[in-house]
Amino acid sequence: MLKILFLCTGNSCRSQMAEGWARALKGDVVEPYSAGIEKHGMNPYAVKAMAEAGVDISGQYSKLVSELGDVDFDYVVTVCDNASESCPVFPGRAKIVHAGFDDPPRLAAAYSAEAEKLACYCRVRDEIKAFIEQLPENLK
Repeated sequence: MLKILFLCTGNSCRSQMAEGWARALKGDVVEPYSAGIEKHGMNPYAVKAMAEAGVDISGQYSKLVSELGDVDFDYVVTVCDNASESCPVFPGRAKIVHAGFDDPPRLAAAYSAEAEKLACYCRVRDEIKAFIEQLPENLK
């Protein structure tokens, strides 16, 4: 099983969705983790968007890379530009791959209606799903 860390700035949204999708769609070939450069807590819109797609991430929690211990990752996938630019050094064999996705909270800030805000999260959720469906091939 490939150990993959999905890394984002706050581990509240995109990296959490990627971990959830990887567990749901690729759990037979991938051991997914997520973490952040900072810890922002779980984004309720991300949890709701994933639940609408049938994936429960409500039991996941926001964490820092340092909280993962000494996991020897095969890949570290940065899912936002800030994480890519601030990516910590990972000892061992971990290959760093950048797969940037739009920031749903930033997109949603342009809207006031709850449905419009949630739609921003759902769009990014679906883009992350498409990326995860191509694992591990798209990491090469």
